[in-house]
Amino acid sequence: MIDIMLLIPILLSFLITLFVIPFWIKKAKDIGLIWDDMNKSKSEKIAGSGGIIAVLGFTVGTLIFIAYRVFIVQKQTFLIELMALLSVILIASGIGLIDDLFGWRKGGLSIKSRVILLIIAAIPLMAINAGKSLVAIPILGKVDLGLLYPLIVIPIGIIGATTTFNILAGFNGLEAGQGIILLLGLGFLSFFTGSSWLAVIALIMAASLLAFLMYNFFPAKVFPGDALTYSVGALIAILSILGNFEKIALFFYIPYILETVLKLRGRLIKQSFGKPNQDGSLGLKYERIYSLNHLAILIMQRLNVKPTEKRAVLMIWAFQIIIILLGFLIFREGIFGI
Repeated sequence: MIDIMLLIPILLSFLITLFVIPFWIKKAKDIGLIWDDMNKSKSEKIAGSGGIIAVLGFTVGTLIFIAYRVFIVQKQTFLIELMALLSVILIASGIGLIDDLFGWRKGGLSIKSRVILLIIAAIPLMAINAGKSLVAIPILGKVDLGLLYPLIVIPIGIIGATTTFNILAGFNGLEAGQGIILLLGLGFLSFFTGSSWLAVIALIMAASLLAFLMYNFFPAKVFPGDALTYSVGALIAILSILGNFEKIALFFYIPYILETVLKLRGRLIKQSFGKPNQDGSLGLKYERIYSLNHLAILIMQRLNVKPTEKRAVLMIWAFQIIIILLGFLIFREGIFGI
């Protein structure tokens, strides 16, 4: 039976983000923390790094959930894991905020700096030896990685999920919507595989992202910044590690794997934006495809549908949903035991 009290941290996460974001938008504009909306031919400056408020909502919701487990249910199981999870998210968000303040147009943090800082962010999970070191490797079968798991696999997972979640971006609402879809998928996966506490954590962040999306969807009033994308990417990795369903989560991540391949094709310097036209449509910025965003525009052009930013986002969301549904179908035996 699902405890109705669990709705409180989820609802609080949503409400805190919903009501604090307007204050952030005003303050960000006052101090000049504003960015151009690159997919509009004419647009005002948009408040940046608003994702830090979504992380705030998630943090409060998670702490309320921890307090509920300790004082109401009087269970301290998974308490260490929850505190480690929260520590990683806050560190990752802080790294993202630093990257935002350094400015993406000026290169932000160097790749080397990001990797080093994200390894530091992974330390709380490494310190508690999170997850299970017994993994299935093609041909070799199940192999116990021992200390290699916390020392190598965990930081690679955090770095990989965080940096790749950050590169499928650039369109209004894309990152927040993708985060909601993935976290709902991982939340259901956690519930059906016996980790209901992780499902609650996924729903807390999804609720915060939903509130943020109300200000971030087309036309955006605030941008998430790396402060949000780093933390959501890190949370996806953490859920996969603590829930021991890395293989299924990797399948869910197919859009990001494809995006990474396309970005590498452009040597990581080609941007995901479209070319804005006066009629509100988008054209291709380059002659070749370097992002799923570009691919969405190309598909609309071929179908004789007016390519718009909103439609491109909806197409990518639909693709992500299809991948997750396929994942549940392909791995149904491991998930549902059928």
